[in-house]
Amino acid sequence: MNLTSLPSLERVLSLGLKDPARQEVPPWLRASRHAGHSFVRRVTRQISDGGIRRPLPPPACPAGWQVGPPHFVGIGGQRCGTTRWFDLVASHPEVLPPLVAKELHYFDRFYTGGFGEADASAYHRYFPRPADRMTGMTGEWTPGYLSAPWIPRLLARAAPNARLLVLLRDPLERYLSGLEHDARMAAQQGAPLSSLAPMEAFARGLYHAQLTRVLAHFDRSRVLVLQYERCVREPHAQLERTFAFLGLEQGAFLPDVTAKPHHQQNKPRLSEDVLGEYVEAYSGDVLRLAREFDEIDLTLWPNFAHLADPLGSAPMSAAVSS
Repeated sequence: MNLTSLPSLERVLSLGLKDPARQEVPPWLRASRHAGHSFVRRVTRQISDGGIRRPLPPPACPAGWQVGPPHFVGIGGQRCGTTRWFDLVASHPEVLPPLVAKELHYFDRFYTGGFGEADASAYHRYFPRPADRMTGMTGEWTPGYLSAPWIPRLLARAAPNARLLVLLRDPLERYLSGLEHDARMAAQQGAPLSSLAPMEAFARGLYHAQLTRVLAHFDRSRVLVLQYERCVREPHAQLERTFAFLGLEQGAFLPDVTAKPHHQQNKPRLSEDVLGEYVEAYSGDVLRLAREFDEIDLTLWPNFAHLADPLGSAPMSAAVSS
């Protein structure tokens, strides 16, 4: 195939990466396998072979409690620090900790349709709360909801009044982080990285296109867009902003924010010319995102800071290899 004859986006999706494989298995996975933990084995197989995740069974509803749609749903993005941010939100005394998991992946399996009222009601069973209390906020955060085109409509049907949380990261850094994660999970199963992984990882970074689909089903006032880099630099201010959006009490509660996101040591590295191809392919979507969502500060995204500069200086990135 002659890459030079392809349009920029298609060419980017055809480019290779230098990605040293990671073969080590983390202690928690070794221990789980040794103990015969079938659920862990099933989940890791699904991650490596592309299987569609099905949610775990809903929890039992305690006596005197009732079920209902979640008060909030985090929908994105993958590899953008959502686990840390969900844990901080869930630590608020007015928020009930998840009884099943942070990520339910409830809507993943409906990619061909078939979602009905019974499915919407079944989703509510994952969010029991005390019937006689005004407090007790419930929610989940499945990062893949943002990039799945069929899910916003289903989510609006199942939880029309939910407040949505979106956490976004420099799309090129997110892309590299996602590929590292996919390669690591594949290596744990003794499998190579899927040939579709680079294309899927690239598409997950087209944030503006994804948010446009979300806003076709939810009012803009119900969607909070957070920037990963801001949450790292000023966690207290961004957490207060999150609490205010959710209607939680502010000031009296301040969680420990000293924990930092996990730093990945073995992300793929791009040559300078390939980096430029990715930046070019993302730039249109990034510009539309920044123009419509003033929460995004492009100067905090090293690969796209030049788009905020009228002089258009060249991007600099830690992802460039020598």
